[in-house]
Amino acid sequence: MKNLMSKMMWASSLILVASSAFAQEGATAVATAVPGDLALGLRGLGAGLAISIAALGGALAQGRAAATAFEGIARNPAAKDKINTPMILSLVLIESLVIYALVIAFQLAG
Repeated sequence: MKNLMSKMMWASSLILVASSAFAQEGATAVATAVPGDLALGLRGLGAGLAISIAALGGALAQGRAAATAFEGIARNPAAKDKINTPMILSLVLIESLVIYALVIAFQLAG
């Protein structure tokens, strides 16, 4: 646990230091920014967060569904045909939810 916390602290400090290394000179970018640019940037940030959370949730759900199905097949190999079809159908439905999130993210981004 201590090792993980140490790595997290190093990673976060590296990210903070690296962001200042790529900063623009002076405050010209802030002075010329208009509220429309900020709204566009926030919509893009929202779209990115939406699709990343949806992809993470979809991947976790698909992994759990496949693991449970394969565990059931391992316990009862004769039920393979009865398990595979609902498993594939559920994986398709989970993936369709992620695709819906992608479409919504594209609409948010403009």
